[in-house]
Amino acid sequence: MTQVKPMRADARRNYERLVKEAAVAFAEHGEGASLDDIAKKAGVGSGTLYRHFPSRQTLLEAVYVDTIEAIAARADEIAAVLPPGEALLEWLNELSVAMIQVRGLKALLGSAVADGSSAVLTSCGISMRGASTRLVEAAQREGTLRGDVLPVEVLRLAHGVASASELADGEGKHIRRYLTLLMEGLRG
Repeated sequence: MTQVKPMRADARRNYERLVKEAAVAFAEHGEGASLDDIAKKAGVGSGTLYRHFPSRQTLLEAVYVDTIEAIAARADEIAAVLPPGEALLEWLNELSVAMIQVRGLKALLGSAVADGSSAVLTSCGISMRGASTRLVEAAQREGTLRGDVLPVEVLRLAHGVASASELADGEGKHIRRYLTLLMEGLRG
């Protein structure tokens, strides 16, 4: 087991400024925001940004980790009050709405479910797959979801629904309808 050295105070400040500026930049410009501009606004060089965040993906994850964890936790909250099939639909609705409302989140979640390899899966991807797995398996046990549907497939389809709804009106007004159509096609 590798021990992680604690960050020096100046490194911690740089990290926090980078995450703060990245959150602002991603909100304004989406996931394609300039990393060099983020570094400049944080008062550090590009090298410092890349030492903390070797890829755009790792920076996106640092910015949105709390949001992802909250969405994943909602799966269990919703499952506690709704039957499994309804819980899955409601959670997918909340997830899809968040992908449209929070710029950059759709790109982060898309990468998290794009590859089936757990070796490249980020902590955000692990949280989302775990939440999806619990809901999908419960709906399958209930008989409201086909038994051959994989949890990662449901996440990929939700990503597609968010994209389709965004294309339709830019605001996600059609998400519930699209998800309902999707779930009807996946019924057990």
